[in-house]
Amino acid sequence: MSLWAIVPVKPLRRGKSRLAEALTIEQRMELNKQMLIQTVNTLHEVKGVEDVLVVSRDPEALAVAREQGARTLLENGNPGLNMALTRASVVAKAYGVHGVLVVPADLPLLDPDDVQQMVEMGNTNPCVVIAPDRRSKGTNVMLVAPPDLIRFDYGQGSFNRHCAHARRAGARLEICELDSLALDVDWPEDLELLSENLRLSIGVLEMV
Repeated sequence: MSLWAIVPVKPLRRGKSRLAEALTIEQRMELNKQMLIQTVNTLHEVKGVEDVLVVSRDPEALAVAREQGARTLLENGNPGLNMALTRASVVAKAYGVHGVLVVPADLPLLDPDDVQQMVEMGNTNPCVVIAPDRRSKGTNVMLVAPPDLIRFDYGQGSFNRHCAHARRAGARLEICELDSLALDVDWPEDLELLSENLRLSIGVLEMV
């Protein structure tokens, strides 16, 4: 099955505002940039991922993505995450892919072998494979095949909604629970967990 990874990215200077008590704006920007670089490079290592498409309204983030060999899609205005992902999946489908793998750029423990395991779980259509966050409330990584099988419904409590959408679509639903896919960096406590499991190859956390 041909597969594209879609990586949505907030503006580098605005992302991770919840970490303002722990990191300066310059540190947050550097963290966002380095996690984007790591995410794109990790996805390039995953067998079965044909291409990586980064979608953002931040030209600077897209320039960083292109430097790492990713395709890019510029969003105009502030359409919101779900609209941006819908548009990106339409672009992917136009290239004939059979599925999309949505991977946010804030999973610092992202591991190519674990992503590969998730890809292999979604080897038949129609299917939805979801890796929830560590609280089992949000959707961290999601494979959807075909790309327009369900509507994207990110936001608080998205894990249960995406599961419900998959069931209503008659898709095979798989849940992938792996530590490397469960930790996203949103709150200062996430930084503490990250420092205990650090694989991120930057010194940003040393500044905390």
